[in-house]
Amino acid sequence: MENKNNLRRTLLAKRSSISAQTRCQSDDSIRAQLLNWWMEQRVRTLGIYWPVQGEPDLRPAYTALSEIGVQLALPVVVGQDAALKFSVWQPGDDLIKDKFGVPTPLVCRETNPDAILVPCVGFTEQGFRLGYGGGFYDRTLASLPRPIAIGIAYACTLTEFDPAPYDIALDRIITDQASIQAA
Repeated sequence: MENKNNLRRTLLAKRSSISAQTRCQSDDSIRAQLLNWWMEQRVRTLGIYWPVQGEPDLRPAYTALSEIGVQLALPVVVGQDAALKFSVWQPGDDLIKDKFGVPTPLVCRETNPDAILVPCVGFTEQGFRLGYGGGFYDRTLASLPRPIAIGIAYACTLTEFDPAPYDIALDRIITDQASIQAA
């Protein structure tokens, strides 16, 4: 089994090689499946992410969800070894880049989402995700109360790896090809 750092590099290269046309179609599919999931679950507050490094771009879905009254929240890194906090955000609110270069709300208004969207560099059939290696989402999912965790990924990043003891499986993974009940 490939080590996680090498696997991460391989999967990031695979993700960055997706053509613009395929990426556009894939993002449309993921957004449609996300909206369908919300129609079934009707969570009031949804933790989202801002797309970086070729992650699926769900911003049009965020606008649609905001327009129907869903409270959105972006993650905020508060410490190197801490769980993420989530700050209320709606389309049009000002953003500022954090020390990792990720846009976060300029004004932090903390909230506890009922569910969170978790971008995946890769994922397994068992619902474990490979991220960028910081452990922020695993620490967040280890906190209580635990929100519903929905992985977001391109289907081509399905992989295999042995989860570490601290890895926490996601509840569902939405890809451009399917919405999979995981954990």
